[in-house]
Amino acid sequence: MTWPRLSRNLTLRLTLAYMALFCGSIALMLGISYAAGVWRPLRQVEAQVRAESDALLQTYQAGGRNALIRALETRAQSNQPRARYHVLVAPNGAVVAANLMDWPLQRQREWLRYEFGSYATGAEEEHEAVVRDRLLPGGYRLLVGMDTEDLDEREDLILDGLTWGAGMTLLLGLVSGLALSVVVSQRLETINRAARAVIAGDLSGRVKLQGSGDDFDQLSATLNEMLARIERLVAAISRVSDNIAHELRTPLSRLIVELEDLAAADDPAQVEAGVAAALEEAARLQRLFETLLRLARVQSGGHMASAPVDLSSLLADAAELHGPAAEERGQTIELGLEPGLVLQGSRDLLFQMASNLLDNAVKFSPPGGVIRLGAKRRERGIDLWVEDQGPGVPAEERNRVFERFYRSPGAEAAPGFGLGLSLVQAIAEQHGATVLLEDAAPGLRALVRFPG
Repeated sequence: MTWPRLSRNLTLRLTLAYMALFCGSIALMLGISYAAGVWRPLRQVEAQVRAESDALLQTYQAGGRNALIRALETRAQSNQPRARYHVLVAPNGAVVAANLMDWPLQRQREWLRYEFGSYATGAEEEHEAVVRDRLLPGGYRLLVGMDTEDLDEREDLILDGLTWGAGMTLLLGLVSGLALSVVVSQRLETINRAARAVIAGDLSGRVKLQGSGDDFDQLSATLNEMLARIERLVAAISRVSDNIAHELRTPLSRLIVELEDLAAADDPAQVEAGVAAALEEAARLQRLFETLLRLARVQSGGHMASAPVDLSSLLADAAELHGPAAEERGQTIELGLEPGLVLQGSRDLLFQMASNLLDNAVKFSPPGGVIRLGAKRRERGIDLWVEDQGPGVPAEERNRVFERFYRSPGAEAAPGFGLGLSLVQAIAEQHGATVLLEDAAPGLRALVRFPG
């Protein structure tokens, strides 16, 4: 993986951003620790050194050099948590009093943080001290300090922690970020390969799952489900296209034949019959296109004007509408409707659904058969069903009969386009319902389950 590609890698950028945030957090915490554990105590030490230095100046001004020397010795021997250091230098450079082994030979500035050699305990020791270097009247130079070795060690510890912590964080973060970027890129590349295969026309391509159940596996599983659905939809579109061509070929061929016969006819009766036949074929084509258009609009939600619908009354009206067709075949429509069933949805679409189910039941039930239309409330929703006494649909065909233009074996001779159940399913989906086909023994039971 090249650097330009790595620089565009989101995982690596997020890792670097997290590292910067983490390092900033470390720096902030160590900064607070430094302020509380080093900076503030140093200011307190400086204040003490300032106060003692001012007091020693007053002693010198009041009692002279000898009084100052005695005060310095007393100060150095006092039992205090922090050791006291001093150097008194005469105008000629001679050391008058000191408990340090070395000091700055030339006065540089008033306040110093300086490492001094001390022999206060009889052995040479290195100590960090805060020192005030000032000139006294008469040319004497007085250095007064206080031990801050513990603060120096604390400061070194904090700075080392900041340096090593930030360095190790950056190093480990960079290595981890690179490794994570490679792993994530490989998983993403697997998804990209499957997507490119689909773009190239291979709808059978799927993303390989690792079996870890992680987010990438879940995403891959979702993409595989989407690709499978796309493959099914494309296959369905292909079948629909073939079926549309097949369904249109016959009426168009008949229409062309009728028009050709009409053009060659001389007998007025023959002309009249040809016009009637041509109009019938044209009407059949118009019904086919209107059904397809209605199905497309329902699936897109274009006709979904939702309002409370009295389903019990609607189903009774649908049964009344199909009553004459059933009576012509000697059939009976039995109602089992629970009163007061109300749904939120489109009355027109729900009526179309019930009408299609009843139309199928009338067409496929034998003469003298019984058709049962019922609806009742269940615990969480409403069930609507239509039962007939026809040949039924084999279990292996029940999913396919919802496809456009598909007809189960033995139903090819029945009138219609094979779009009724497709429209029923589309309307059910718009209302959040599911359609189930069950064996009515004999016949078919179409059950629509609406949510509560």
